[in-house]
Parts: sequence; C-alpha cells; structure tokens
Amino acid sequence: MTTDRTHLHAATLHRATDTRARARATLRRLNQQGATINYVTVAEAAGVSRSLLYRDPELRAEINRLRNRALTATPRQPAAERMSQASRDELHATLRHQVTELRRENQALRTRLAATLGEQRGQIHQSHSPVNDMSPTT
Repeated sequence: MTTDRTHLHAATLHRATDTRARARATLRRLNQQGATINYVTVAEAAGVSRSLLYRDPELRAEINRLRNRALTATPRQPAAERMSQASRDELHATLRHQVTELRRENQALRTRLAATLGEQRGQIHQSHSPVNDMSPTT
C-alpha cells in the first residue's frame, strides 16, 4: 500500500510542477506578445485553473505585477511589432538624408524663383518706361 501512495504522491507532484511550469511559460509568452494579462487570460491560455494561479504565491505576484503595470502604462505593442534600435538608427539616418535633400531642393527653387521674379520686374520696367525717341521734332 505504501508503494502505491508514494507513486501517487510522486505523480501528483510531477503534475503540479508541470502545470505551474506551463502557467509560467504562458505568462512569459503573453507578456512578450503584449497581450492583456489577468487571471482569466493566463488560465485559459495555459489550460490551468484560476484557483491554481490564486494559490501559487509566485504566479499570483507575477500576474498582479504585470496586470498593474499594464493598467498604469500605455499599451505595449507585441515584441514582433516593436522597432529595434538598429531599425530606429536606420530610419533616423534616412530621414536626416531626406531633410538635407529637401533643404537643397528648396534653396534651388528659391534661387530660381528670385531669378524669374527679377527677370519679370525688369521686363515690366522696360515696358513702362517712357520711350526715349531721339528723332528731331519739327
């Protein structure tokens, strides 16, 4: 009889350890995905009971910590959608290059506009200036 109980006790411990490990892994995965974390979502995703999550002090503390952080922080994007530092640096360099090019283009357009306006003003002054007729008057 003692052997059966020992075997049963070992199996129960193994099942409980496996269940807690599955809940921890699910909690990490949900956090990485930026998903809503609470007792219901963790229990459903891990396939464990909510009572297990409430009874385990470690899991309960972690769920409360992540849940409270989510309530006070702005919603997080999933890790796959967040921009890496290398991507930010590349985007920053691209945008700086575009700004430099646009400034050059604006300066060229301003110069061209000034020249065109100068030519137009010169033509207007020539057409409105009195004709200097040098022919003798009789």
